[in-house]
Amino acid sequence: MFADIFAGMDVTQLAVLIVSAILIGINKTAIPGIGVLPVIMLTMAFEGRLSTGLQLIMLVMADLMAVAWYRRKADWKIIWRLLPWAWTGLAVGALVLWLLPEGNDRLMRMLIGGIVLGLALLNFIRSRIAPDRIPAGKVAAGFYGTLLGFTTHLANAAGPVAAIYFLAMKLPKDKYMGCNAWFFLIINWTKMPLFIADGRVTFEALKVDLAMIPFLLIGGALGILILSKMPQKLFENIIQVIVVLCAVYLFF
Repeated sequence: MFADIFAGMDVTQLAVLIVSAILIGINKTAIPGIGVLPVIMLTMAFEGRLSTGLQLIMLVMADLMAVAWYRRKADWKIIWRLLPWAWTGLAVGALVLWLLPEGNDRLMRMLIGGIVLGLALLNFIRSRIAPDRIPAGKVAAGFYGTLLGFTTHLANAAGPVAAIYFLAMKLPKDKYMGCNAWFFLIINWTKMPLFIADGRVTFEALKVDLAMIPFLLIGGALGILILSKMPQKLFENIIQVIVVLCAVYLFF
């Protein structure tokens, strides 16, 4: 049975899938910044379009797990402020992907890495110049929301953008995770028909990812344990460091 599911994959690809599933579980319940690591790993192990499809299926399953745990922790004002703009960004991303020739995965990664690095720098400057200023206005929501939709459609790489925005909002870690869980549940399920239409989500990819459910659950449980022991300041610092490292890797 398992031989049929993983037919055509080598040991390295299977190992990458398992590690990615565990990291996605941790990403959804404890450390959102590490969500780019599975993007990088899957892109290195699989063809670009297949890698994003494999990841999206795991993400939507992990989103259900995260929402089940953090369902009462979200601030819906923040989520509803971002969603319309994120849907706009999805549409822009779909257009860009349609216009770009196939095989331009490298260009997309450089673009996303550059965007995230720029945002991280701006957030660092803002935190030093005006640490008490929270970007809660319509302009900030429109800017970040559109980028969230754009980057998530191109490469499932919106995690660092969301991390920068939610950190700037100075959310307690439980509310941060609640907003993150609900926002990405909605946006990732919205993306699913687009990915199916693009041919990035296939029945074969679905069969492979269903076998990853135990590893997603292991990662989710580890994340819940980690978050319960982690001080707020350490939580914020870890996310900031991971965001910058992942953006540098994507760009270079």
